[in-house]
Amino acid sequence: MIKVSRLRAHEPELVVNAELIETVEATPDTVITLTTGHKVIVQESVDAVIKLVVAYKRSIHTPFKGE
Repeated sequence: MIKVSRLRAHEPELVVNAELIETVEATPDTVITLTTGHKVIVQESVDAVIKLVVAYKRSIHTPFKGE
């Protein structure tokens, strides 16, 4: 899951399942399209969304180092 900010919303914070992201476009606003067909317009740039997804993927694929 990644945390993004909706554009022009009264409750801007939104958590998106990164596994469901199909495309991220700059039109010029950043539009995230999910595999479900839903679209979300966010404040973050395309590059920022990519970095969030990469960080998420790294966190779930990194072996747990418990004590």
